[in-house]
Amino acid sequence: MVGPATVLYIVMLVIPVGLALYLSLTDWDGFSADPAFVGAANYLDLLDDPELRRAALVTLLVAVAGTAGLNLLGLGFAVLVNGASKANTFFRIVLFYPHVLSALVVGFLWSAILGTTGAVNNLVTKWGGQVLPFLSDPTWATITMIAVLVWAGFGVNVVLYLAGLQAVPHSLLEAARIDGATRRQVFRNVTLPALGPSVTVNIVLSLVTLLKTYDLVVSLTAGGPAGQTQTVAYLILWNSFHDARLGFGSAQSVLLMLVTAALAFVVTKLRRRGELAVHQ
Repeated sequence: MVGPATVLYIVMLVIPVGLALYLSLTDWDGFSADPAFVGAANYLDLLDDPELRRAALVTLLVAVAGTAGLNLLGLGFAVLVNGASKANTFFRIVLFYPHVLSALVVGFLWSAILGTTGAVNNLVTKWGGQVLPFLSDPTWATITMIAVLVWAGFGVNVVLYLAGLQAVPHSLLEAARIDGATRRQVFRNVTLPALGPSVTVNIVLSLVTLLKTYDLVVSLTAGGPAGQTQTVAYLILWNSFHDARLGFGSAQSVLLMLVTAALAFVVTKLRRRGELAVHQ
């Protein structure tokens, strides 16, 4: 069983990463048969690329705010629908449903709702109001994009937190209640510490997912207005295929991969230190 898994790992991960590293050291345009080796030139160009700096700030904002929203909503709704009942089963399905939709479909859907000529603005102007710049103003567009990302993805966090809540020993909960703890005290001092592994998994998964946000940007804002909602992943695909700079795009992708791995490592380490501090 180890052999096939090793082959799959090499084919699906090691080879693509190695190829990306190699291409990042070339000026390949995606068409030429013999790309020229340029060494670290692409990485040096990244330092002077204003578009990448702007996209990095947008991506960081999306990752931080989106992770907070996904986990707060995920945990909050998981607590609300925890427990065995037909109503809770129904609400779990409803909460998870947006995640089933393709991100492209979600983007087009919300663009039709919040666009300048969308359903919301049609109603607002019909009632005599001004058009709301959900997708035409840089600040509004960024906030809208984050909100849509959270709406589309927090169902997964609900499921993961539900699994964590159902794994909390009932004996601990009953002991706390017998000792006179209120519901809030039980949650803060018993339930929340027991959810440590679930919190770590949810934060890491949310960060990794949001750092590579691309498809929803394409269908919701197309990187606009004026490129203000471009994420790093969107910029990588734009540079690689629209501008035919696959070498430069590969360098950007390697950088994004390293940053993502570093953030996941830091979050995991910090959470483990927190768990050790609680046990001590």
